[in-house]
Amino acid sequence: MSVKVLLDTDIGTDIDDAVCLAYLLVHPDCDLLGITTVTGEAEKRAMLASAICRRAGRDIPIYPGAEHPLVIEQHQPRAQQAEALGSWDHQTRFPRGEAVAFMRETIRKHPGEVTLLSIAPLTNLGLLFSVDPDIPSLLKGLVMMCGLFHGPIPNYGPLEWNAIGDPHASAIVYRAPVKVHRSVGLDVTSRVSMRAEEFRRGFRSDLFAPIQDFANVWFREWPGTTFHDPLAAAAIFNPDVCGFTRGNVEIELGDQHAMGLTRWTEDPAGRHEVAFDVNPSAFFAHFRSIVQP
Repeated sequence: MSVKVLLDTDIGTDIDDAVCLAYLLVHPDCDLLGITTVTGEAEKRAMLASAICRRAGRDIPIYPGAEHPLVIEQHQPRAQQAEALGSWDHQTRFPRGEAVAFMRETIRKHPGEVTLLSIAPLTNLGLLFSVDPDIPSLLKGLVMMCGLFHGPIPNYGPLEWNAIGDPHASAIVYRAPVKVHRSVGLDVTSRVSMRAEEFRRGFRSDLFAPIQDFANVWFREWPGTTFHDPLAAAAIFNPDVCGFTRGNVEIELGDQHAMGLTRWTEDPAGRHEVAFDVNPSAFFAHFRSIVQP
């Protein structure tokens, strides 16, 4: 049975969004209904997504979404990888101001069937759930690369980028009554990393040609990449790669220095599921089996 997926992404900053998109495009059980982009230069992010879709020979609807958080200033104004777009065929014109309406219409067209995968700050989702409060109950599930639930980790601290990118939208999303509300947090995704040299050697398929170009922009500043977003996607199709536990998540909004902090309380009857463990070797074996069969 294929899984209907809507992807919300900030592709163009960290390279893992592009890797996640490639995984979804070639997964035999993924019916990718559409892509929405979010944060600064959302249209350029849409172009990057288009380049990968066209390389895969797929015509996927793509909608640039919100470029600014609901209240705070934008932390992520640029899509740096767009400088590598010139080498790759891509769509250049997109519907403007229609991302939330597209998500709403798609979910209402397939009630109880769509899994919404968020791998970005949650502005688009916060707007969607605010415009149409019935949408959360119409989803099959919500899977997010978001949050940090089991204490600070080295080199990151207590905060996670997607949760703090728009803390007010994060609060709206975590309060939403979604049937399956699942988060794969930074404390788990940080365990599936790869050095730049291994990434360049390991992913040389035709589909990954533009992704390698985009990755070169990322690798100017970073020595490798972490598969944050692909792990969240893999948890949809292969739940065994992560272990999950149930509880409740609250978003900190009162403390200016900790806005977006994901406060986690374990509770067997809680509304949320969060990842607490990952099997890195099982994840990479699964990921490679999909993108390099």
